[in-house]
Amino acid sequence: MAKLMLVAACALVDRDGRVLLAKRPKGRSHAGLWEFPGGKLQGEETPEAALIRELKEELGIETDASCLAPIAFASCDLGEFHLLMPLFVCRKWTGTPVAHEHEALRWVRPNELVQYEMPKADRPLAAQLRDFL
Repeated sequence: MAKLMLVAACALVDRDGRVLLAKRPKGRSHAGLWEFPGGKLQGEETPEAALIRELKEELGIETDASCLAPIAFASCDLGEFHLLMPLFVCRKWTGTPVAHEHEALRWVRPNELVQYEMPKADRPLAAQLRDFL
């Protein structure tokens, strides 16, 4: 049985209803693909705590657990491990997102999300998010 990996992802939604996508950098797995910001849970972290930490590290923004609303999740067999990834929507944060760990950032209309090349786990979440928004 494959090891379970817990990863939390966040769909930041701006005042214009656009969603932030981040392009994975060269040298990393899934390089060049677009994803929702987030990352692996560490130790005893909750998904919300992991997202608060990851959003600060990856994008330089701050938010609170009360601003994170879970809307969907991906459960995906990736061979050497099984990925379980809840997707949260966040509409309130402080700071301006900057690509500290990604190659690029792009604000995208919900109906355009599925046009972006994404990792296997993010693809179904993009369609669910489009329908939710």
